[in-house]
Amino acid sequence: MPPEGYWESLMDVPGILNAFGFGPSTRNVAELGCGYGTFTLPLASRVSGSVHAIDIDSDMVARTTARALTAGVLNVRAKKRDLLREGFGVPPGSCDAVLLFNILHGEEPVELLQAATEALRRGGLIAVIHWRTDLETPRGPSADIRPTPAQILKWSAAAGSLDALGPSFLLPPWHYGLKLVKL
Repeated sequence: MPPEGYWESLMDVPGILNAFGFGPSTRNVAELGCGYGTFTLPLASRVSGSVHAIDIDSDMVARTTARALTAGVLNVRAKKRDLLREGFGVPPGSCDAVLLFNILHGEEPVELLQAATEALRRGGLIAVIHWRTDLETPRGPSADIRPTPAQILKWSAAAGSLDALGPSFLLPPWHYGLKLVKL
């Protein structure tokens, strides 16, 4: 991860959360790859339930936890987990939404989408953002492994029980978003 301040300057966090419609009617949310808590804390301030922030890196979990405590945000549940081996650590169908932000370029995207689907209630949202492929970006994985919206839609079809809620959309300056719903 790059330095925290630089990383957070690359995204319009409120704009991204607004684009997905997160607010008080959203209850429990699971987030894969919480990193510094860039999205975790602002999201936790918006939702009425808990944010289950998952990361494989114990330093990122510790940083997210410390930031939540310092800010007095009490509904963050940060955990170190290997999602593909242990899942999200929430009861199946218990989440209104799952965040997969800048994560689907990994080796097992269909399995990540399946784990996200398992955590979701019927009608729940998988919120996806990723680095755009149509322009140079200051960070992100190499362009040859960045998934396009079309690729993510293929993976979601392979994962099963998912459908897109409309086309992909731009999240300036460097990202695009995609909304997937559990059928």
